[in-house]
Amino acid sequence: MALRRAAQRLQGVAASLTRREMGLDATRIAVASSLRGLPPREFPAPRAHQRRGMSHRPEDTVYGGPRPSEPRMTLKRLRAKYDAGERISVVTAYDYPSAVHVDMAGIDVALVGDSAAMVVHGHDTTLPITLDEMLSHCKAVSRGATRPLLVGDLPFGSYEQSSAQAIDAATRMLKEGGMDAVKLEGGSPSRVQTAKALVDSGIAVMGHVGLTPQSISVLGGFRPQGRSFETAAQVVERAMELERAGCFAVVVECVPRTVAAAVTAAVSVPTIGIGAGDATSGQVLVYHDLLGFMQHPHHAKVTPKFCKQYANVGKVITGALERFKTEVESGEFPGMSYSPYRVSDEDSNRLVRLLEQKGLDAAAEAVLDLRYREDGGK
Repeated sequence: MALRRAAQRLQGVAASLTRREMGLDATRIAVASSLRGLPPREFPAPRAHQRRGMSHRPEDTVYGGPRPSEPRMTLKRLRAKYDAGERISVVTAYDYPSAVHVDMAGIDVALVGDSAAMVVHGHDTTLPITLDEMLSHCKAVSRGATRPLLVGDLPFGSYEQSSAQAIDAATRMLKEGGMDAVKLEGGSPSRVQTAKALVDSGIAVMGHVGLTPQSISVLGGFRPQGRSFETAAQVVERAMELERAGCFAVVVECVPRTVAAAVTAAVSVPTIGIGAGDATSGQVLVYHDLLGFMQHPHHAKVTPKFCKQYANVGKVITGALERFKTEVESGEFPGMSYSPYRVSDEDSNRLVRLLEQKGLDAAAEAVLDLRYREDGGK
């Protein structure tokens, strides 16, 4: 009996090994067939967890819980949209309310841009904003936008010194700010090296070529780029280098339409244009710019020429504030309609008696007068 049981165990082991070998043989056959140009034999598709694309957020196949009404945009879904030839929408947002609107509109990517330095903080350039300030904006946006892919700008001074500094800043963007990816500007060899180091560390990176606002001291201001043969060729080459470094997309800013078309054709990742014509894979605009949010002369000074205004929200806001001021001064607001809280007659009478006992006759009279008005003057 003991020998029979041992033989049965050996048969089970042999069967298990045979199944493993069959799986290896299937893989070898598929690889060999593809190398010979022959159609590979069909084998069972990989399980769902083996097909997962890159994303900062886990998929429902791994973790349970309620599913969102719309699937969250991941790098895998963004890539599928690009491969299908569909245009990608990107909006730069800086706070919770704008993030909620971006989410509700179904925008693909919410970019928390360092342009917050100019649009929100009132600076003339993007240079003054700090990493801690950017993290505050990222946290607010991540609480408001649950569907778009979230990308945070690495601000000036947070990644230039070394790859280690960049990895530390980007890690904070993901862990503290709730971002899915980061964006860095420029395609110089040092920037490419930094991008590669971030990707190698498991951090998704969006590149940025053309006009790079963090480099205005070198560029001589906010000037379009790529308008000569040399600079146009440089924009294309830098975009290609960023792709080779592992960037999943590249922003192309303020270059001629032909240059943006060349970049888009030269790389095999999405290109996001801003002031670069319509030949890119997608477009990005700043939330406040596209809504016509501010009419102040300072903001008009920094509103780019390429921005299309889809609304004039600033005019509506200013008009509403002016009406509020007028109604406050006239006493129309809040009035009875917006004074919803009441004290019962019994407690009101007790309050009047207490005020009279304390010698506060004017206060007691104010209570009685207001009650008279609340009762319709009766």
